[in-house]
Amino acid sequence: MSIERAFIKSGRNTIIHKEKKLDLVIVNGEAHPKIKVTANGLVPFKEGLPRNRREGKERYLEVVQVASADVFGEVKRLLFIQALDGREYKVDYSKIGTKLFVRIHQDSYL
Repeated sequence: MSIERAFIKSGRNTIIHKEKKLDLVIVNGEAHPKIKVTANGLVPFKEGLPRNRREGKERYLEVVQVASADVFGEVKRLLFIQALDGREYKVDYSKIGTKLFVRIHQDSYL
């Protein structure tokens, strides 16, 4: 049985947000900051993670564990995220704490 997800993965490091009613929380290993993908773009995620899928649905969140086997299988240094605002964002985990950590890669990919 396959579970319907609020995102699809493309290639080796791209996540495409596809469902407006759920926000994605990108978790790329324990050492990296968590990112929330909303219909309006990317923001830092400072709250606690949902304990399970049901709690996530109640909070309108879906947690994306980048290193899990059903996503990419390893922690990534570079991620591309296509958000519902029509932009593709480049998240460079080697530049945490700088203005280059999250930036717009493509202004309109549609």
